[in-house]
Parts: sequence; structure tokens; C-alpha cells
Amino acid sequence: MSKTFYIETFGCQMNAHDSEKVIGTLEHEGYAQVQDEAEAGLILYNTCSIRDKAEQKVFHRLNEYKKMQGEGKRFAVIGCVAQQEGEKIFEKAPYVSIVSGSASYRNLPEMLARLEAGETRITGLDDRQTNETFETEFTSRTNPHRGYITIIEGCDKFCAYCVVPYTRGKERSRTADSVLAEARRIADSGYTEIQLLGQNVNSYADPSGKKSFAELLEAVGTVPGIRRVRFTTSHPRHFTRDIVEVLDAVPTLCDHVHLPVQSGSSDVLKAMAREYTRDWYLERIAWIKAAKREISMTSDIIVGFPGETEEDFEQTATLLGEVGYDAIYAFKYSPRPNTPAITMADSIYEELKIDRLKRLNDIQRDLQRISYERHLGQTMEVMVEGHNRQRGQVIGRSSQNKTVNFTTTQPILPAPGSYVNVRITQTFPNSLVGEAA
Repeated sequence: MSKTFYIETFGCQMNAHDSEKVIGTLEHEGYAQVQDEAEAGLILYNTCSIRDKAEQKVFHRLNEYKKMQGEGKRFAVIGCVAQQEGEKIFEKAPYVSIVSGSASYRNLPEMLARLEAGETRITGLDDRQTNETFETEFTSRTNPHRGYITIIEGCDKFCAYCVVPYTRGKERSRTADSVLAEARRIADSGYTEIQLLGQNVNSYADPSGKKSFAELLEAVGTVPGIRRVRFTTSHPRHFTRDIVEVLDAVPTLCDHVHLPVQSGSSDVLKAMAREYTRDWYLERIAWIKAAKREISMTSDIIVGFPGETEEDFEQTATLLGEVGYDAIYAFKYSPRPNTPAITMADSIYEELKIDRLKRLNDIQRDLQRISYERHLGQTMEVMVEGHNRQRGQVIGRSSQNKTVNFTTTQPILPAPGSYVNVRITQTFPNSLVGEAA
């Protein structure tokens, strides 16, 4: 087998950052990354099983490339689908050689050695109860302007609809010292923005007992050279007042909170096993709104959960106006393997789920159009992420995590990762347009 590899990533930011660490590990083991699967000796699929389509894509892709088995190529399925499906993947796709869940990534060097020795069925599936995290100094960072740090892995929440606790294992946090050491390495490499990651990032519990999540935020925010710190995704059950207080106190912490509500109905939240009510959630929103800074808020919402009545849906719809989200990520419920919700009677037909999703997005679009208009005439600091040469625009992002497309009169366009003050001249429901000030 040629010591070259191609990796394709499905799913969330956690998966994307996991791939950065997997790539770094492979390169440290003497493998070279290629951008075309035809040139690779090892083809890896880092998989997601949060939604059904991502899972289907993986098996479709495997079937598409099985003809390459005869060329001596090896295949690895890693991540959530690997943990969920386990050794059944060998039955569905017998040409796959490695099946590994994310909790076993730290064992990748050993698995690669076994692969090179000629083994054809290698699994890393038994580590969901581990207390260890996947830490490596060999992360291959692919984002040129934002450095990601996973501070907590796994999930203990067992929401009725969610497969993550069954695929990523129990919650386990890195020490604050480890996180800060990585933050300093990122800063020394020239990055000015850090994003802290976790399935429930604010459930962080320092094994050494030195820092709370809010204290860790403050410490990362004061690392020399760092201008912006983001974190995602928070859980309402662990969203505490000191998080808002530290956002107010430390200017480098971005003024944006992503706080998934999932439903505006307390009855549906109870069925989802979210362990909070609408009023509990709104109390935390009130803390955010009372901050000295204006903090942008975004959320995740599921419509059509089993048993959701029209009244329940209306409570979710009214929540949008009550909170004033700057964006939502809404999805219709789909049953996932091994979750408690899969045994619930799903009496809501598909057409109604689609209708509710459309209605919710329509409401949010109208609210967002009005919300974004408040930025008209403002000057905001924008971090450059790229260029749209066809439109003659620079693409960037504000501290509030809003996309800002702007023009500049300078002959040389600002480089990705640089910061530009932009005066907002036009607003849209999902983006802002402006001119370099």
C-alpha cells in the first residue's frame, strides 16, 4: 500500500477539526496527503450520523469507489457512522479495512501499523467509556485564519433524538493547562482567532480543577496575539451567569452565543429529555440581553418531533420573536438509530414536517431582515476570510459571526486573517454589505 492518503469529511465543525488532527497524525506516521482519491493508497471517510443523509452519503461514496479495491487501495470509515454501525460496515462494504469511532482516534498509529502489516479488518470501537481525549501536537490546521481547539469530547445528555452519546462516548474534558498550551501554540503560529469546540462546550469540567468554563474563556482570551475567541456549542442546562459576565469583561471574546433551544414548547422539551423548560431558557436569554455589550444570538431548532402539536409548534414560532435570534438552524425531525425517540409513535406526516419547517424559516427570515437593518451605517471590525473576485468584494465575518461582504479602494486586497473596519451600507437577511472605512 502506498503511504499516501485522501480524506473526506462529513458533518460538523467537530468532525472537521477531528480530521485536522487525523491528518496531522497520519503525516507524523509518514503518510502524505493527496487531493485526489485516485492517487491515494488509503482513503478515509470521517463520518457523521446526526442526520440520515450524511450517513447515506458515506455508503454511496464507498460503493462508488469499491472498484478501486483491485488497485491495492485500502479504505477506512471513521467517526460517528463507524461507531454506530460497527463491524456491520465490513459486511456492507467488505473492502473496508479500518472502522474506528472518534473515541479511539488516539490509537490511530497502532491501527495504521496493523494495516501496514497486512491486517484487513481493524476496529477501534470499544472506547466510549474512556476518560482520555484525543490530544496531538501534530494537528494539520486547514483553516488559514481560525484555529480550532476541542476542549471537551463526548456527551452525557442523552437527548431523546440524538445519537451523539452513543457514537462519541461520555463527556471527558482536557485540562486547562493543555488547552492553554495549544492556544499559545496556535497564537505562535500566527493565528489571531480561536474557536473552542465541544458537543456541549460549556459542560467543560477541568480534570485538574483549576478553571471553570468561564475562567478558561478568560484565560484563552488573554493569550498574547489572540484577537478573537469563539465557542460552540453551548447547552442551556450549563449556561451560567459567569459566562455572560466574562463576555462583558474580556473584549477578545466574541459577542455571539449559539444556544440551541430545539423547541419553544416545554412539553416537547420534556419529551426530548432536554431537562429545561421554555421559561428556564428565556431566563438565560434575559441574562444575555442584559449584558453591557450587544450579544448576537443563534440557535438550533427541530420541528416535527413525535407528539408535537400545532400549539407546540406555535410556541416555537413565537419564541423566535421573543428572543430575536440573528440566525437559526432549523431541521425536521428524523429518527436516528439507538435513540429513545425511535420508539416513540411518530404521528406527524412528512408533508406537515416540511410545512412547519418552511413556516418557521419564513418567520425567521422576516425577523432577520428587520434585525440586520439595525447595522446600517455602523462601522464594524471584519476579519477577512476570502475574496469574491467576480463581484469585486472581500468576504469577511464580524465579531457577532455575521457575514460581511465589502469593497475597498486599496489596489491590494486585504489578506485572509487580516482585520478591516467596514462601514455597513446595505443589509440582507443573511449578510451585510459595506465599504472599507
